[in-house]
Amino acid sequence: GTGTSPLWKETLPKLKVNGIKIQEFESGVGASDHTSFYLENLPVLHFFTGSHEDYHKPSDDSERINFQGILDVTEYIFELIQTLDSKPKLAFTKTKDEQRQAASFKVTLGVMPDYTYSGQGMRVDAVLDDRPGQAAGIEKGDVIIQLGDLKVKDIYDYMNGLGQFEKGQETTVVVKRGDKEFKKKVVF
Repeated sequence: GTGTSPLWKETLPKLKVNGIKIQEFESGVGASDHTSFYLENLPVLHFFTGSHEDYHKPSDDSERINFQGILDVTEYIFELIQTLDSKPKLAFTKTKDEQRQAASFKVTLGVMPDYTYSGQGMRVDAVLDDRPGQAAGIEKGDVIIQLGDLKVKDIYDYMNGLGQFEKGQETTVVVKRGDKEFKKKVVF
């Protein structure tokens, strides 16, 4: 939601709390609660401490909670509130790239994206068992840089790329592992 108020771009880069790195996505629309506020013309931000193999599964339990991440994000938000306290009311800006996050797809690789990654491509945070990604040999930490003919610059390219495939189709996924690139055959 960094594009939802001009104050975000002015304020966020100045905050240095616990090594938190802000990954900037301008859109106010996404797969979380912040979208509801954005749709009411309120500036938004979305904070996330990362995913894991059990994220959004019945096996996701209290021992998986990233307590240090929660403390770090809370401290960051506290600093942000203190910084904004002396400023006028946050101005709202409608963002242009809302449709980028509305990708729909019928297939999955069975990998969890690393939402904290800010480099080129889409880094894999987890590989789910018995899914196409695992069968193709994709590993945690791999960076997907191509899906079929589509160059993957970020998570949105990756999601849009998945939308081009149907169940049963085959394609090649190019991953970067360290400084080497590998081509992996995937059957969705």
